[in-house]
Amino acid sequence: MDTIKSSTEISQLFSTGRRLKTPYLTLIVGEHSPMSTRAEDVQHDLPGRVAFIAGKKLGNAVWRNRAKRRLRALCRDLGGPWPDKDVVFLARASLCRASYGDVLRACTGAAAHLSSPWERGNDEADRCLH
Repeated sequence: MDTIKSSTEISQLFSTGRRLKTPYLTLIVGEHSPMSTRAEDVQHDLPGRVAFIAGKKLGNAVWRNRAKRRLRALCRDLGGPWPDKDVVFLARASLCRASYGDVLRACTGAAAHLSSPWERGNDEADRCLH
């Protein structure tokens, strides 16, 4: 699984990416773009990349590590990483308190939106995830 390691790329996803919210986590999705913008360097069918974030304000190191393990398992179970997409899994405080089955059921709708094309500005995806 290829991960996004650059804080610059993660910041760019936070500012330009599409947010899909569930009760347990937020997915931030953007198109995977190569570093070079020259036409001959542009590749199609790039492998997708992911990032897993559990912020310090939500808990101590034990909680954050548990949350990131759950996020990685969710990514695998939902079929990620998705081709040509950069996806940030952002943990919410309720992630570790809920059962894994509940979290997986809540996130299945979000994964369906990742696999299908969507347009920016369409809030139907956000409404159906709650």
